[in-house]
Amino acid sequence: MDAARLAKDTPKSLKTRARILDCAMRLFAEIGYHAATNPVIADAAGLTRGAMLYHFPTREALVEAAVAHVQAARSALFRAAADSIPAGADVTEHAIDSYWDLLHSEPFLAFAELEAAGRTDPAIQALLAPAQAEFDRAQAGDHFLKILHAGAGPRFQASRDLARFMLEGLARTTLTYDGEGRRERLLMLIKRATHMLNRKGDIQDLWPD
Repeated sequence: MDAARLAKDTPKSLKTRARILDCAMRLFAEIGYHAATNPVIADAAGLTRGAMLYHFPTREALVEAAVAHVQAARSALFRAAADSIPAGADVTEHAIDSYWDLLHSEPFLAFAELEAAGRTDPAIQALLAPAQAEFDRAQAGDHFLKILHAGAGPRFQASRDLARFMLEGLARTTLTYDGEGRRERLLMLIKRATHMLNRKGDIQDLWPD
């Protein structure tokens, strides 16, 4: 959707557009990218086919806007988590718990669905690349630095990356037995390993008993 067109849209039209994108994000998270077709999204938003085509005449136009919409929602949640560290809390454990919760939120699930679709669709991957780079920089910089309260340098970056990518992988993994118990043990180990890299624990603390 070009900027000139958006500038001419009425407040009502902009509200409708936002409703479409909210529905797209929710449906991507709930039923997946491929099942959430434009007609399905239009129906969820309570729009006719003509009204949907007015706002998003092609699938590509919708996906481009949806990527930006989902990314904005992810960033807002991430900033809120970084700003909500309780007084006296263990900041590392709070950060890991917060990010684990974020990974199961609607914007993060929707983005994961788009990433899965982008694996075999170069056009989607091209749309996702700037958002992925923006989020990676935010996690490497002020937002995740604040949420983990770590220092600078390769070791502290490794501590953030360890927590981030282990959590993301765990969130996408299907545990076929003793799921809750294994998940809790892994989350505990991620917290302890991150503490160690941040020089807040020793190797024996990784599994002390």
